[in-house]
Amino acid sequence: MNESILKSGVQDFIKNNWDTDIVSVLLKKSFFDGVGQKELVEQLEAKKKCRYKLPSWFNTPKIYYPKKLHIEQTSSEATAEYKADLIRGKSLLDITGGLGVDSYFFSKKFDDIIHCEMNEKLSEIAAHNFKVLEVKNTAFKIGDGIKFLKNSDLKFDWVFVDPSRRNEVKGKVFLLQDCLPNIPDELDAIFRKTKNILVKTSPLLDISQGISELEFVKEIHVVAVKNEVKELLWILEKGYQGEVAIKTVNLVKDKEHHFDFTLSTEKGIVAELGLPGTYLYEPNAAILKSGGFKSIGKTMGVKKLHEHSHLYTADRLLDFPGRRFKIQNVLTYNKKKLQQLELTKVNITTRNFPESVASLRQKLKLKDGGDTYLLFTTDLNNQRVVIKCQKV
Repeated sequence: MNESILKSGVQDFIKNNWDTDIVSVLLKKSFFDGVGQKELVEQLEAKKKCRYKLPSWFNTPKIYYPKKLHIEQTSSEATAEYKADLIRGKSLLDITGGLGVDSYFFSKKFDDIIHCEMNEKLSEIAAHNFKVLEVKNTAFKIGDGIKFLKNSDLKFDWVFVDPSRRNEVKGKVFLLQDCLPNIPDELDAIFRKTKNILVKTSPLLDISQGISELEFVKEIHVVAVKNEVKELLWILEKGYQGEVAIKTVNLVKDKEHHFDFTLSTEKGIVAELGLPGTYLYEPNAAILKSGGFKSIGKTMGVKKLHEHSHLYTADRLLDFPGRRFKIQNVLTYNKKKLQQLELTKVNITTRNFPESVASLRQKLKLKDGGDTYLLFTTDLNNQRVVIKCQKV
């Protein structure tokens, strides 16, 4: 850390210029003794990234910002607060602490937190920011969190780990065994020091693959923010052999839209199919990622348009966890028929359809926007259809 960045003059500049043109700052001579323009720009860029993602950091004076890459890689406050509400206890070890956003919210639920981070500078920044944020129950350890755990005599109520999805040899990876640390290989060692593990993984990880790589999976939380899946959370309980519960949540402003099911229930349901009725329903991104396609249909009493379309229909308006549309017209996919609608600006979605949104826009010469929605899909008769509708 460069302590000069914390001087009042520098801090005032960062507070007042976080949204300024970065290039103009870089091209000017140094504004402050001991602080280079590149360092100053790094603070400005990172603070800007925090405006919506980490408002507590953004709005607190004297916060020291790491490089913006660390901001991009960390949990948002919304997802960190959600995961902190899932678990309770006296002690928690954060094996891969990073900037400390998750540890910060865990500190509100636990008596004692230990934050481990291999990057010495990042650990130092996190420790400084926790003092500024008035967090007093977190200890910071520089080094490998797995090694710390193995060498420690302490036991913990919970261990949290967010394995890196980048491998020095393989680059970006999608299997847990290729992440750092390798959680499947380290599970036995971790369970010697705790009975409960919370693992955060990329939303790109296949859920069935994760279950096969891990042990004692009790719950899987699929977390979306504004209909974009941000992370998968895996709750492991030593010795657990029961049902795996899938819990989906879509965080929208001050609301949480939940839908839960179990894998065994999903497998046992026979999906009811139907042709488009009065209303069309599209599950939110968390449900689509979870694979609970038959469970959502049965629970909500709606029919699927096709086994693989993941669009649903009913003749009544429901409080559905996703997008809702009033159907205006259903057309067989045909360029001439679509041109007869005389549309110029529409919103396009494809589900179980062989062409992409981009190719359809180009072929049909349709601009993006407006109040009309065209959903290109396949119906129960394996016919390619276009459903014209408006959002409810």
